[in-house]
Amino acid sequence: MTVNSSATAQSAPAIPTGTGHPRRSVRQSSKLRNVLYEIRGPVAARAAEMERAGVDVLKLNIGNPQPFGFTAPPHITEEMARALPTSHGYSDSHGMPAALDAVTGHYAEIPGFPELRREDVYLGNGVSELITMTCQALVDNGDEILIPAPDYPLWTAMVTLAGGAPVHYRCAEDDGWNPDLADMEARITARTTAIVVINPNNPTGAVYPPHILEGIAKLARKHSLTLLVDEIYDAITYDGTAHTHLAAVAPDVLTLSYSGLSKSSRLAGYRAGWMVVTGPKDHAADFLHGLDLMASTRLCANVPGQHAIVAALTGEGDHSIGALTGPDGRLTRQRDVVDQTLNAMDGVSCVTPRGALYAFPRLNPDVHEIRDDEKLVMDLLEREHILLVHGTGFNWPTPDHLRIVLLPEEQVLATAMERMGNFLADYRQ
Repeated sequence: MTVNSSATAQSAPAIPTGTGHPRRSVRQSSKLRNVLYEIRGPVAARAAEMERAGVDVLKLNIGNPQPFGFTAPPHITEEMARALPTSHGYSDSHGMPAALDAVTGHYAEIPGFPELRREDVYLGNGVSELITMTCQALVDNGDEILIPAPDYPLWTAMVTLAGGAPVHYRCAEDDGWNPDLADMEARITARTTAIVVINPNNPTGAVYPPHILEGIAKLARKHSLTLLVDEIYDAITYDGTAHTHLAAVAPDVLTLSYSGLSKSSRLAGYRAGWMVVTGPKDHAADFLHGLDLMASTRLCANVPGQHAIVAALTGEGDHSIGALTGPDGRLTRQRDVVDQTLNAMDGVSCVTPRGALYAFPRLNPDVHEIRDDEKLVMDLLEREHILLVHGTGFNWPTPDHLRIVLLPEEQVLATAMERMGNFLADYRQ
């Protein structure tokens, strides 16, 4: 239902002040109705309150590598420091030439990825800003955008804020969390504008095989849809799993691919991301003009972060993520601890993550009768001082999943999983 914000403001109750001039309540915009981001929601707010009171909370709610001892590659931080004295001016709204060239060169090394020009690249203050820019430039009131369930909730939030209608297609847990292509097609209507694909997936850890990507590309061709492909975890895969870029599978489909340095280079705080546009563009000139307008109105991405992109994607590059995700790498070992412990718990199962930094276990309703999964994670926080995110916070329809971050060291994760298992064993709602 659309709410008239001016009418809402006029009907807001006045607050007595004792001065004879009452103040009308100031309320949030009606555009924020149904916009949620539970990763930093009420449970996280309670955790912060507990920390201020001196309680030690284990934060397994957000993929932020630095607090868990993951250091940034030195050659990137050193180059950023060297460039800092000359980084205080604006760059072009797309980005500075050296950074744009670094991104085009990066994708030129990927087999089958369409050729890029500088004007096809947009640099952003993290992928989050680029998602927001895209939704504001693309989505009209009532436009439907297909988004996976479960999803990274920023996509649903930004489509909603832009006036669009998020439509969630099912990812099948019994098929390794791959998108259900039949369900996806069944949800396409005359108002559908684009398909969001998150691969490797947050929150499930799925890495989509080529036949799934080819099926998505086929639907996009058939229904003339744009592909929005969140690939921020493209360098983080386990067990030799290969990541395939959807743009390489669908060179004839307008595709926007998103990535950056926050995860693979452990530089989340630098806010250094990029978006590249591939496929035919003649039919999308008006939208691309809108993207340019959005890029211009925020002036530019932070310039020190652009120097970090140059350092990360050129020269010797950064191969440390491969060591972390290899057979004996720290991230692989931590993934194994969580995966094995979860699957050993009574009434808990977890599809083994093949990529990204998360596990998304299921609580069997026959064993764990959970009616309110937000209350579950709040109770876990209060009793065990462990902060997780409930599955419905990722637009999963039933209260039977949790997302767990894989970043703490093995022993910390092993202890946390033991405590969570003991908590679940006698937890009732």
